[in-house]
Amino acid sequence: MLVSLFLSVQVAAAQGSPSVLPSSTISPTATTATVYHGRTGQSAARIPRSDATVLVDGKLDEPVWRTAAVLTGFSLYSPVDQRPAPDSTEVLVWYSTTAIHFGIRAFEPHGKVAATLADRDRISADDNIELHLDTFFERRRAFVFIVNPLGVQADGTKAEGGGFIPGANVAPGMNDLSADFVWDSKGEVTDFGYQVEVRIPFKSLRYPIGSDQTWGLQIDRKVQHNGYEETWTPALKAGASFIAQEGTITGLSGMLHGQTLAVNPELTNAVTGASDAATANWKYTASPQIGGNIRWGIGSNFVANGTIKPDFSQVESDAQQIATDARFALFYPERRPFFVEGSDQFNVPNTLVYTRRIAQPDAAAKFTGKVGRADIALLSAVDGQGTGTAHPMVNILRLQQAFNQQNTVGLLFSDRSGGGRTNRVIGADTKIVFKKLYFAQFQLVQSNTGTGNTSRSGPLWEAVVDGTGRAYGFHYSVLGIHPDFSADNGFVARTGIVQPTIANRISVYGAPGSVFERYTGFLRLIGTWKYDDFFAGQSVLERTASMNNSFTFRGGWTIGANPTFTRYAFDSAAYTGTRVPDAAGIARPYVPRDQLNGAIVSFSVTTPQFRRFTASLSTTLGQDVDFLEVTPVRRRDVSASLDLRPTEQVRITATWVSSNFTRVRDGVQTATTRIPRLKTEYQISRAVFVRVVSQYEASVREPLVDPGTGRTLLTGSGTTFTTSARRVTNNLRTDFLFSYRPSPGTVFFAGYGDTMIEPAPLAFNQLRRAADAFFLKASYVFQPLH
Repeated sequence: MLVSLFLSVQVAAAQGSPSVLPSSTISPTATTATVYHGRTGQSAARIPRSDATVLVDGKLDEPVWRTAAVLTGFSLYSPVDQRPAPDSTEVLVWYSTTAIHFGIRAFEPHGKVAATLADRDRISADDNIELHLDTFFERRRAFVFIVNPLGVQADGTKAEGGGFIPGANVAPGMNDLSADFVWDSKGEVTDFGYQVEVRIPFKSLRYPIGSDQTWGLQIDRKVQHNGYEETWTPALKAGASFIAQEGTITGLSGMLHGQTLAVNPELTNAVTGASDAATANWKYTASPQIGGNIRWGIGSNFVANGTIKPDFSQVESDAQQIATDARFALFYPERRPFFVEGSDQFNVPNTLVYTRRIAQPDAAAKFTGKVGRADIALLSAVDGQGTGTAHPMVNILRLQQAFNQQNTVGLLFSDRSGGGRTNRVIGADTKIVFKKLYFAQFQLVQSNTGTGNTSRSGPLWEAVVDGTGRAYGFHYSVLGIHPDFSADNGFVARTGIVQPTIANRISVYGAPGSVFERYTGFLRLIGTWKYDDFFAGQSVLERTASMNNSFTFRGGWTIGANPTFTRYAFDSAAYTGTRVPDAAGIARPYVPRDQLNGAIVSFSVTTPQFRRFTASLSTTLGQDVDFLEVTPVRRRDVSASLDLRPTEQVRITATWVSSNFTRVRDGVQTATTRIPRLKTEYQISRAVFVRVVSQYEASVREPLVDPGTGRTLLTGSGTTFTTSARRVTNNLRTDFLFSYRPSPGTVFFAGYGDTMIEPAPLAFNQLRRAADAFFLKASYVFQPLH
């Protein structure tokens, strides 16, 4: 089979036109099929249309598959590009008036196929195929449909530009798997590798109005036994955009989308219990609730969503993070279904839209769509978590216009009001891509915040220039945030600074077949000034120099070594909540010491994705700064993970995160945190799974001490300050979930969770239950317009 395909491709390359696929490649009774070979530049595929009806069973044995367009000739993209893919792949494509169909044959002569029965969006450890559909042919955003060899699905979007996507903790260009679409897929492992059939209804997509359309298409194959990533069109590392290197499918016409309406009522009941401190009796409170969602697809490119009393009980709790710099809040990704759909259209540089600020909405509505090359996104919500009865009202409007292919200009208006506080943010941003390797990005934003009779305002601004070559790259930026800037609907961890960054990258690639495959090094220099000091030419507040080194070896092994050097001065204004007692016991303002140096190094190693497990280990060692008491400390962090897949249905993930600070001047261990976490999942079928997650947090924080006098510091606010005391946490949290989810929106969940505490860390012999909860949820999607 492979020999006949290869000979056919060579003929096509010599003729410079699509070839006729030998009938033996598709079926003994096949007629002819047109082949589009990516490596020979045949990246514009005209796919045939048929009114045939097929059963999505993964067999590809209906007659229509014999005349489907065949996309083949894949190239290696990662870890090294510009080389033929060692694994052969054929993707058959055709469409009807209602759906586009893909038939995937992935040949695997070199190793075992990695395939498990997994929950939706949990197939990154399996062999898989990604289908990227750029339906508006924007070359900067695409729908992503992913299947593993058994046809288990993952889906979402890929977008380039902006900052962290508010729907997930992903950077621009990464897959955001937070959205769920309705489509069909089924696959099987075969003697030649694996085969998958996919049907994507047009009603699940957004695309322009009109006939004879051209869509962008990239096919991205992940091979686990060697860690390779392979693409249909030859995507290069040297490029400002991965999406822009896609191929096309042409001649699409006569697609039927129409209007779709989905009504999704939800019934939930949570029973929470806690021990009464006075009587030691348990008290339980039930909170049944009826809510729901509605989704109206208005034609092929507009969607309106609404929700009342949404329930998010099915969302897995956040894995605990450790704040090594205690001055700033931690970022947690949005996971709630209502907010993640269409979240890429709210993507704004510097994360000025962060929907987790809407803690518990009573009601919310969202409208997203496209007019020509302009994106429109509007979100309004009433947050149920507020002060008294004054629940905040939230409004966010994001507009973005594309021009000259990948260039964009965007506008943002954000408003949050309630509880005696009003915050409004208005701004603009633009991204300009030139010569395929470079982009420039600029942003200017103004905020106004009113509290009572007072008002304050300030700007945020940023300029970025980036170049992405194969062997060399750079990223230069400067970010300024005024002390009075505030974004109540965004995530801005720090204000009152100007921060220039200089980053340069070098990449070195190994010879074909060598053990060494790639080295990447990032040299990064960051300076941080107080906002007014920067313009007054005053000295820098903080400086950081780091060199991130990553080595990739054959099979998927990765080793990292990252030294970081820092020098900190300290702003007294950041320590208004800290006081130091004088000799007479009178609390005085705390004035941090002038400057402190730090030097740490991180080491990491990650195994390949073996068929049954993968593992990683990293550690950070050296001298750092304890920002709470402004003193040098010896820091030791450890992070480890082990992902086991003993069968195709069982996944066990164990992680360990720990951090330890030891004060340099007296050897006292001032802060220790240890967080082991164990997650076990049993996938009974594609629609049913059972999950148990246990996480233990053992932390100790010793009283804060003034490094100058040795006296214990006071903490508080206003005129109320108390002596810093020792804080101890030894909590074990366990959550059980039974999930039945035959399709997005139609679900039944049953769960139980409890929190246990004990006096000694990780002893497990005096655990006492402190709180628990039971919950049930049932929801169903009705589709009167389908």
